[in-house]
Amino acid sequence: MVYMCPGQWHPLWSHTNHIFSAMLKNYLTVAWRNLIKDRRFAFLNLIGLSTGLACALLIYVWVQDELSIDKFHKKDATLFQVLENRVQASGIWTAKSSPVPMPEALKKDMPEVEYAAYISPLRASTLSVKDDDGIRTKGKYADKDFFNMFSYDLIEGNPDQVLADPTSIVLSDVMATKLFGSSKNVVGKTVDHQHQQKFVVSGVFKAPDQHSSEQFDFVLPVRALDMIKQNANNWDNTGYYTFITLKPGTNVDKFNAKIANYIKVKTNSEITYRTPFIQRYSENYLYGRYENGIQVGGRIDYVRLFSIIAIFILVIACINFMNLSTAKASGRAKEVGIKKAMGAGRGALILQYLGESMLMAFASLLLAILMVILFLPVFNNITGKQLSLYHFDKTLILAGLGITLFTGLVAGSYPAFHLSGFKPAAVLKGKINGSAGELLIRKGLVVFQFSLSIILIVAVLVVYRQISFIQTKNLGYDRDHIVTFPREGKLSQYEVSERFLAEVKEIPGVTTASGMGHGLTGHSSGTSDVIWPGKDLKDATEFEVVPVNYDLLKTLDIKIKEGRDFSRDFGADSSMLIFNEAAVKFMGMKDPIGKQVKLWGDNMRIGGVVKDFHFESLHEEVKPLFFQLAPQDANRFMIKIQTGREKAVIARLQELYLQMNPGFSFEYKFLDERYQTLYAAENQISQLSKYFAGLAILISCLGLFGLAAFTAQRRNKEIGIRKVLGATVSTIVMMLSKDFLRLVLIAMLIGFPVAWWATSQWLKGFAYSIHIDAGVFLIAGISIILLTFLTISFQSVKAALANPVKSLKSE
Repeated sequence: MVYMCPGQWHPLWSHTNHIFSAMLKNYLTVAWRNLIKDRRFAFLNLIGLSTGLACALLIYVWVQDELSIDKFHKKDATLFQVLENRVQASGIWTAKSSPVPMPEALKKDMPEVEYAAYISPLRASTLSVKDDDGIRTKGKYADKDFFNMFSYDLIEGNPDQVLADPTSIVLSDVMATKLFGSSKNVVGKTVDHQHQQKFVVSGVFKAPDQHSSEQFDFVLPVRALDMIKQNANNWDNTGYYTFITLKPGTNVDKFNAKIANYIKVKTNSEITYRTPFIQRYSENYLYGRYENGIQVGGRIDYVRLFSIIAIFILVIACINFMNLSTAKASGRAKEVGIKKAMGAGRGALILQYLGESMLMAFASLLLAILMVILFLPVFNNITGKQLSLYHFDKTLILAGLGITLFTGLVAGSYPAFHLSGFKPAAVLKGKINGSAGELLIRKGLVVFQFSLSIILIVAVLVVYRQISFIQTKNLGYDRDHIVTFPREGKLSQYEVSERFLAEVKEIPGVTTASGMGHGLTGHSSGTSDVIWPGKDLKDATEFEVVPVNYDLLKTLDIKIKEGRDFSRDFGADSSMLIFNEAAVKFMGMKDPIGKQVKLWGDNMRIGGVVKDFHFESLHEEVKPLFFQLAPQDANRFMIKIQTGREKAVIARLQELYLQMNPGFSFEYKFLDERYQTLYAAENQISQLSKYFAGLAILISCLGLFGLAAFTAQRRNKEIGIRKVLGATVSTIVMMLSKDFLRLVLIAMLIGFPVAWWATSQWLKGFAYSIHIDAGVFLIAGISIILLTFLTISFQSVKAALANPVKSLKSE
């Protein structure tokens, strides 16, 4: 018996450790030699798996970023927005706006409410100091408890006080630095808003980072707005957004049930079609789409889609790795027999083959990380994000290591446990052949990975066609070569804006010019207070309200179906309305021109009907709408420019704008650019899906290339015999190719129905979409067959052209 003092290192342990180190070194050396012995297979395995891992890592980082949006608020679990389900004739419309009295009333009547506030978005406006030209930026109006509810950290100022005074303004640290050269010691200084009203800086907050869906640089007290005072008790006007925080432990479902009839009670049953409810604020970003009053998705659909794509690509890469590893290992039976004949134990062989597989898998992981580092800037450019590897968390690390470990173990398990069990005598006599089960599994995996690739190809084609449809569809108005910018400053005065428009029309290259109170990129303002003969007074369907100046329909080339446009030749057009076809159809009117309706209690007549046009995204049906001649409310200029003269006209516009509106910068957009913002998410998805589908196909083809090479290598002598017997090159190529092409055809039969179902579900999110025809599947099928044939033909032709003497001389 050997006695050791605590901490004493006995020579026996040292010797054991030395033996273990030597064995490990030997395993790694043998593994490395086997890998470089056939560099082609090693390279294909390495590139395929590392590409799949890199794609999965990139998508994981993107998904994690999406899931983290707005989750940084300390009161995230109790921070909610008040929404409303509004009953319309066409179904239930979910609106995010609510009436002015809502926050204070909820705080007073509902003991579950901790804080309540309303917020009003503020379009881009100008902040300045000392009468300079100022800085154009985004801000918002907010109630006094805004900074108690939302975690936009105050660097200076008290959250209870910064918005208490109607003349105060809270700046972000970034904006404070731009205005004053520093974000410190700015409290008490004065800032001009729109060169019209002075506000005193009451606090400085840290600018929202990329994990905030709201990006803004200043906050003004919402109580400074005259509209708030005018509508303090008006439950009918819903131009603001209400947010609340609930006290911990409040049951959300019970609270929603409690406030369901709140508006009905507050209006003594005058308003019965609006049902308020609350949704967690941080869910708005991902779960913002409602249909008929039910939450049906939003950006979360794309998060799920790319999570599935990541799994697809990873599965394809892992299948490749396992297929190539097991295929190559099946040719090492004689090596196993020799090693066992020389005394190698089964345990040693298991460790060797698992070691080789694990070495390759972890080398792939390291290469994948390098790929992510290299391509992350490009990925950020496509997604519009600022993703970083610093966001890697424990979950990602464990997932990456787990996937790599699992792939390495599964890929190495066949040679480790199956081949190591062979009897050396049988192996060396050549009595061991590949099993039918092994071949069947390999073919099944090839079918599975190509089925996934086919699904991705069809999905990319459908997404591309839908995006092209969106971009080229006739919207019912002309959005090309139209410059738009807001009326502000002196131009917000009616007389000045009319002079501006008159001078704009004289600029060479300007076709027409007008103004409207709508951006044509979604719901702007609506009313249910349109009354016509025969209307069901219980119906509360909202009509979109579009205030316009003269010549707006001409500028946008909106087609008049009946009646006429607003004209200066008629003095009574202020009492005239122009409806769209959807509105006339909804009202059930025949021969509507000249008929009377009431709008907000005033008598109006229908002077014209325009053909339906899309003023919202193609996710929405065209809704009832009317134009009202209200030049004073037409807060956006719309100027149509002749093709090819854009540069000169814009330069002259800028000159005129700065001359008539000093202190404001001329910032314009083309109308078609504004339209594209409606589909920013779809455009990103289209681009990303093309890249990832391409990589999935590439990985599949790499695996197919390797398997084709392996098949040609195993059938080398057969090919030689066939050539000696007179077989042509084309016959041999077809012989080697047909098995793989058959597998791809089976994959198409499996993949096409799944792809059709998946893309059909996605298209249901659009009110106007393409029809998935046979052409999509034909293109996908021909593409995958050509890719397959090109991939395997290289190896097939190479094998067919080989000298048969070399392959047969060993016989």
